[in-house]
Amino acid sequence: MRNHASLAEQFNLDENRVDWHNKTLWFVREKRDKQSHQVPDWEKLREIASKIKLNVLSNLDTYLMEFEKNALANGIQIHWAKDAEEHNEIVLSILKDHQVKYMVKSKSMLTEECHLNEYLEKNGIEVTDTDLGERIVQLAKEPPSHVVLPCIHKKKEEIGEIFHKHLNAPEGLSDPQQLTEIARQDLRKKFLQSQAALTGINFAVAETGEFVVCTNEGNADMGTHLANVHIACMGLEKIIPKREHLGIFLRLLARSGTGQSITTYSSHFRKPRAGQDMHIIIVDNGRSEHLGKEKFRNSLKCIRCGACFNTCPVYRRSGGHSYHTAVAGPIGSILNPIRNREDYKDLPFASTLCGSCTNVCPVKIDLHNQLYELRQEIIASGSGESIKGFSMKMMARSLSNIKKYEKFKRTVKWGYRYTPFLLKNKINPWYKHREMPEMPKESFKEWYQKNISDGK
Repeated sequence: MRNHASLAEQFNLDENRVDWHNKTLWFVREKRDKQSHQVPDWEKLREIASKIKLNVLSNLDTYLMEFEKNALANGIQIHWAKDAEEHNEIVLSILKDHQVKYMVKSKSMLTEECHLNEYLEKNGIEVTDTDLGERIVQLAKEPPSHVVLPCIHKKKEEIGEIFHKHLNAPEGLSDPQQLTEIARQDLRKKFLQSQAALTGINFAVAETGEFVVCTNEGNADMGTHLANVHIACMGLEKIIPKREHLGIFLRLLARSGTGQSITTYSSHFRKPRAGQDMHIIIVDNGRSEHLGKEKFRNSLKCIRCGACFNTCPVYRRSGGHSYHTAVAGPIGSILNPIRNREDYKDLPFASTLCGSCTNVCPVKIDLHNQLYELRQEIIASGSGESIKGFSMKMMARSLSNIKKYEKFKRTVKWGYRYTPFLLKNKINPWYKHREMPEMPKESFKEWYQKNISDGK
């Protein structure tokens, strides 16, 4: 069964992997805390960013039209896609118009959402992901497991094996610096060979018609500066109103995501260079419907920093692939069920509702509240797990009536003492990964009646 619980169970078979996955992501979370504490107005920045994004969502049509008008004036061609299929078709049509057979691609979670690579490869286009992490998972034929750290689930020894198989690296090589150099040399050839470059968009500025791409490796710049065709893909929520707002979001993005003061490259694209064609594809893919849901529209403020991933105790111990979708973690557990509830109804339950994700979100998305609300809607619609629903109803009946509760308590206590195998077995999900607690000889109520009620 393809759900979070079963996929997380597979990830947990390798205890060592779980341990370092957890520790590595928590290390990034600690770096985020140190960076945020060095900014005196950190909470004020978060509040301002949140209000800017709320303003955008309330006036999205106006800002999108302003952005389109200014981008067109800059010489950029604008395309609108209602869904993933139309987005992929537009990309393919642009490439065919320019007779492109080789394309390099910078990291873009939107194209992962749309499954663009697979679509283009089926249509005879060779696509090379140029972000190092994305390149590793592409060679491994896996999706990324994190929005910022795509191959965080891979050990360096495994990366060495992948490079040995695909890039002729020496067998047994696991030195990160040497592996990076091998990838760099291979990617240089791809950059020189490519006829088109595709990037994502971190921020699109309505006021100027420009967009900003944030990277740490310079691969987006390398690709777009060498290619004659630049395609940039964005979800329609990536708009910000003015150029002056960039300073707020750029200060928040890297600090929240990787614990850096700023990304190594923050590249501004305003118009195509002489002889270059530049295209922007603005994608809906369920975002308009999401916008109309008052309880959940707040989650469209997301700037894809990955901070909620790094702090989430469930994500850190279950791995990104257990979410079986492009955007995993707490934010993915909201965005995906809203777009496709049937396929992703398990994800809102992959949370402790501890609120840590909400506390670190740079744009103040109330993640844990939205996860809770989604759970209620899923259960109310009858899409929840039948066993869990039945057990919760039984618990509600027992806990709402003192006589039923006392009877239930005595039954459980008797069963725990005389038929422990009914609870201590692998059918019980709780018992799979935990020791069952020892049953106390007497309850607090029994102790109280014996020692307090009698005047002792």
